Amino acid sequence: MVGKKTLDIEPITLAKVKEILENFSTDHELNYEQNLTLDHATKFSKNSLEDAEKLVEELEEILKKKHAVRVADLMPEDLSDLRLMFAKERVPLKKEDMEKILEILSNYRKE
Repeated sequence: MVGKKTLDIEPITLAKVKEILENFSTDHELNYEQNLTLDHATKFSKNSLEDAEKLVEELEEILKKKHAVRVADLMPEDLSDLRLMFAKERVPLKKEDMEKILEILSNYRKE
């Protein structure tokens, strides 16, 4: 593993992962893990890249970026799902904030 050093860590959405791997696959052959990741991102990304980036920006007004990305990827549908996401986290969320998050998500939900 010479030369394999983490330079920066930044949370990104599944839509961004999908785009990165699709662009990489045009010039290179993907290995097993990359293929699995691309398959997962293709199946489970719920928004386009542009929508996901806008959604994360809106959610960052309420949450930290890592939490905003997780919420944007999972798109919880009700308060119980949202509470469950933060059950082990020490994120102080008021009921009003959670309702605002669900309202923002409803604007981006495709049904």
